[in-house]
Amino acid sequence: MSENRAMKYAEILSKLIQVETISSREHQDIDKFLGFHKVLRETFPKLFEVAECEEFDGSLMLKWKGTDSSLKPVLLMNHHDVVEASGEWTHPAFSGAIADGKVWGRGTLDTKGGLAMMMQAAEELISEGFTPKRDVYFVTACTEEIGGEGGDAISRELEKRNIRFHMVLDEGGMILPEPIGGAKGTFAMIGVGEKGYVDLKFIAKSNGGHASAPGKNTPLVRLGKFMAEAEKAECFDVYMSDTVKEMLSRFAPTMSGIMKTACGNVNAFKPVLKKVMPAISPAGAALLRTTLAFTMSKGSDGTNVIPQEAWVVGNMRFSHHQGKKSSVDAIAALAKKYDIETIVTDDGIESGITDFKGEIFRFIEKAVKEIFPEYRPVPYIMNAATDSRYFNRVCDDCIRFVPFKINQQQLDSVHGIDENVDIATLAPAVDFYRYVIKEA
Repeated sequence: MSENRAMKYAEILSKLIQVETISSREHQDIDKFLGFHKVLRETFPKLFEVAECEEFDGSLMLKWKGTDSSLKPVLLMNHHDVVEASGEWTHPAFSGAIADGKVWGRGTLDTKGGLAMMMQAAEELISEGFTPKRDVYFVTACTEEIGGEGGDAISRELEKRNIRFHMVLDEGGMILPEPIGGAKGTFAMIGVGEKGYVDLKFIAKSNGGHASAPGKNTPLVRLGKFMAEAEKAECFDVYMSDTVKEMLSRFAPTMSGIMKTACGNVNAFKPVLKKVMPAISPAGAALLRTTLAFTMSKGSDGTNVIPQEAWVVGNMRFSHHQGKKSSVDAIAALAKKYDIETIVTDDGIESGITDFKGEIFRFIEKAVKEIFPEYRPVPYIMNAATDSRYFNRVCDDCIRFVPFKINQQQLDSVHGIDENVDIATLAPAVDFYRYVIKEA
């Protein structure tokens, strides 16, 4: 029976994967997203029958009315747009192939998988005659991968309607082995917040000239020196937040040696951990400070021309402790040292942090323990961005977690090649969403 159930969910997800929903900044084809909505309606007919449904230019919001309008509603989110799928795949990226105990294809993890399982949970509960006490909203956007315009628009509309949520649950952390070096075991990584996101353009100018007689410190050289120094990240404050301390303390029992001692006594070993964590991994370093990645550049159009203007783009993920303004000011000061102008091209948005000691985190933690008793729940701050950053406008507690157990290959496949999800993890995910809807 359980195998039949798992295969049923696999076939549902496969059907959604077969609808290509790549989002594009250059040309956003709304029709294909509307076509995907049609497939959702066909796949989850009972949910769409009881819920009020609104379209937002290819994004979608449903409201399943509860019995007590005095209670704040809850919101379950995932997005249905996906990134491109280039390269050689074991199974075609939009085949939705079911093979080797997995569903294969772009979006299985990011995040049609989560979307399908949360809607399936509602579909089953409706079939059983269940009605929630709180209103339950479902949101799935078609722009998450290209900046989040859909999530932004929906959250602004909800704000305009004076709707505030008890809880938001979006994509984010998953259940994975050894999230950081030395943490032995498998952990449910529950995102309680995410770093802010800003795009910056750094511009170096000169009088230009012929490449046969170059002067010193031409624009590209200045940009190169600036990037080399910025990569050291010494202009950003290093700080260990309470969330990071709690994360490390929950890892500690599974560790050995000095890491077990240090993570079990974070306050005493804080100076050591600040130095050790960046050495463990880039993700470890990113938990402690603002980061800046250089992603685009341009010089002259000729191989023998010194540019009058050259530029690079940096994608900044700013920490909560330093904040947007201080982080931008710090890198702008470094750029000025090399006579480089700094322009903010995407101002981003700052999101809050859910207290890991608070009611909402404890509720999600309880849900994890109920459905996945063998895995240890751990709070953490996401380095990546999600649509839920916009929903802090209408909710104080936004949680970022998809209840899929994955391995390292699957984690690496997100935005990469051979994205897939284990069929065996689908039924527990539905059970998790059922628990959240029933018990919230």
